[in-house]
Amino acid sequence: MIPGFWSRRRFSDLNEKEILALAISAEEDDARIYASYAQMLRGEYPASAQIFDDMAAEENEHRRRLIDLFEARFGGVIPLIRREHVAGFYARRPVWLVENLGIERIREEAARMESDAHDFYIRAAQNSGDPATRKLLGDLALAESGHRDHAHALEKAHISEDIKEVEAAESHRQFVLTWVQPGLAGLMDGSVSTLAPIFATAFATQDTWTTFLVGLAASLGAGISMGFTEAASDDGVISGRGSPIKRGFASGIMTTIGGLGHALPYLITDFWTATIIAFAVVFVELWAIAWIQNKYMETPFLRAAMQVVVGGLLVLGVGVLIGAG
Repeated sequence: MIPGFWSRRRFSDLNEKEILALAISAEEDDARIYASYAQMLRGEYPASAQIFDDMAAEENEHRRRLIDLFEARFGGVIPLIRREHVAGFYARRPVWLVENLGIERIREEAARMESDAHDFYIRAAQNSGDPATRKLLGDLALAESGHRDHAHALEKAHISEDIKEVEAAESHRQFVLTWVQPGLAGLMDGSVSTLAPIFATAFATQDTWTTFLVGLAASLGAGISMGFTEAASDDGVISGRGSPIKRGFASGIMTTIGGLGHALPYLITDFWTATIIAFAVVFVELWAIAWIQNKYMETPFLRAAMQVVVGGLLVLGVGVLIGAG
């Protein structure tokens, strides 16, 4: 059983007083969400932060108008009723789930917030048989639609095409610094550093299971080491590279993946079949690294290929020679 599920009220069971109280709390929550987005964006995206400041002010103004209407109709005591108290009422994602996903994702979430509220009130009004309730829900739907249109107007007023380009470039830069760069470093380390021990073991023992265990241990060990090293080496405050936890996860996971790529074929019991497949996987891994360097780090493809492929093949050769000798 979901805790509290059976204690929730159905929206259709709410009276006008409760619906108005629910609208007041919803407006208050949305204003706080927009203010949180503005505070988070102010340092790197001041123009977008101004939009969310204005949207928060709009939500607060609507809340004040709703409170005035409530007091005029029902008195000064507003019942405590929130989204989570009503079954089927639209939910809001926690701010911390959205704020780490970039400026465009935050804008999309804001548009979804207004759209959800508008659509919910429209559907609720259509399902209501009470004329007064239908009117109230229709007015709320129009208000939410007005919020959405106003948000678009604010964006046009505060964000020019030049500012959009600057913000998009900053967002891309942050994505590269936080995710791509540590992930690429991890993939390179995992793919290249594990070549020698895996293939040395393979050719020395010609035992696929032993080779797989060595590859698994090397990949996991390297992943843990790279993850902790990345997270501990730079807190991101001065360098602007973003959360050390994100970078640690990106580096550690990609390091492990890079090593496991050519370890997994040794789950095949036939030595030469496993080894040929592992060679093919290594080739794909090295070219993938060169492609990522070219796409995200703007390294010329031929130079990236020479650095990664040649270096990787050298390490592979060392492992084969040691194992075969």
